[in-house]
Amino acid sequence: MTSTYTVIRGGLVLAHAQAQAEPLDILIKDDEIQAMGPPGLTAPAEAAVVRAEDQLLHPGLINAHTHGHGTYAKAMGDRWSLELLLTAGPWINGDRHLEDKYLSTQLNAAEMLLKGCTASYDLYSEIPVPSAEGMAAVAQAYQDAGMRATVAPMMADLSFYQSVPGLIQAMPEELQDFVRRLAPQPFEATLAGLAGFLDQRHDPDRIRVALAPTIPMLCSDEFLQACGRISLERGIGLHSHVGESYVQALTGMKRYGTTIVQHLDKLGLLSPRFTLAHAIWLDERDMDILAERDAMIAHNPASNMRLGNGIADLHAMLERGITVGLGTDGSNSGDNQNMYEAMRLASFSSKVRGPDTARWVTTRQALAAATEGSARCLGLGTQLGRLEAGRKADIVFLDLAHINWIPHNDTVNQLVHLEDGLALRHVMVGGRFAVRDRQLTQVDMAQLRRQVEQAQERIERNTRDKRRVTEQLARAVGAFCLCLGHDRYHVQRWAHPDQSLT
Repeated sequence: MTSTYTVIRGGLVLAHAQAQAEPLDILIKDDEIQAMGPPGLTAPAEAAVVRAEDQLLHPGLINAHTHGHGTYAKAMGDRWSLELLLTAGPWINGDRHLEDKYLSTQLNAAEMLLKGCTASYDLYSEIPVPSAEGMAAVAQAYQDAGMRATVAPMMADLSFYQSVPGLIQAMPEELQDFVRRLAPQPFEATLAGLAGFLDQRHDPDRIRVALAPTIPMLCSDEFLQACGRISLERGIGLHSHVGESYVQALTGMKRYGTTIVQHLDKLGLLSPRFTLAHAIWLDERDMDILAERDAMIAHNPASNMRLGNGIADLHAMLERGITVGLGTDGSNSGDNQNMYEAMRLASFSSKVRGPDTARWVTTRQALAAATEGSARCLGLGTQLGRLEAGRKADIVFLDLAHINWIPHNDTVNQLVHLEDGLALRHVMVGGRFAVRDRQLTQVDMAQLRRQVEQAQERIERNTRDKRRVTEQLARAVGAFCLCLGHDRYHVQRWAHPDQSLT
């Protein structure tokens, strides 16, 4: 096969979070960066030339935690806690056809690409259970959009209602019958149904697979250990929502007699393949364990605040040397897929934890999390996250004539605190334009819009009964979770020092 060459000339290049932006040319061979050097870099005569004058080039941003199914439900809720979002699940995620799984994922990919993100870790939820066919549609949607992804089916063998002690018993009788019917199938059947997806041959540079036992309390210990065995045998990642909410932390302590992290450690699950999403309600011992086990964290500052879950101590994680990636969460809980905003909020949220500026997260740390840290979460730490020879040519081009960059002062500060995606001009994934002149090259947005809006009209009609029931459930769940506030947890992660659920 004949190699193809591209040379990018005239751009200002920010190679990684700790670098200084400098004028550099970039030579790409096939999908990798072959060389970088001062303007005038030697290139083969047949190389295609891309002019990048008055543009800043930075590594593609990487989303360490998203949910492709969430795009259909963006902005559906307002004052939703995590538990109320889970309660709304049968309604907002209901009546999904196979085509919807493809379309919702492609919509997710389209938004990320248009906002400078070139790869993601997608924990996709299929109702009632994940299937090989559904997950294959998710993977195909990312490939067709021209984006990289690690695809992890979300799984459970207990319902949310079963996972919170006393919750079902506290409900009115008619609601108890409804929630009992939501109990998942045995985990053995779920894992057997996914074997075909895990066995499929994917381009590992573009699509990787992983498993997502969704929340530890929604999984029996036997299920978690089975996932751990598959992860070890296949060399694939595990990703789970751990310590995301106050209720989750309290429930874990009641059920396990210890923190969730310490229970997972007893089960032997924590390893360099394990990513903890959110990880807000961790104590110092939890973080020490994660550092010892080389486990990773996907920090999601937008949804952490949007759902009222609290503010994770990102500085404490980083000072222990824990790999931290950055994510947006799903559009049903974080509302958008803007990794520029995620960086900004990672920086800003650290500043409301206290007045000690030495414990504030720097812009360079935020950018490193959104690139190199997230790349490691996806299992692509040596291939993505930096612009340098030997890495994939995933490159974002920003217009320096845009108002966001006038005047251009400190590049990293400006990228994290000011850029919002509006200056974006092009996006390359593997040396090919996935976005050119602010337009997607592989997705027909007009057609995608028509298909999604038609699907949403159908879903709205067909889920009205579920919506009525889940709105009744929400009142019962909200009241029960507030009562849990009488119990105190030994860690406090809200902005107000005396805050509880009471």
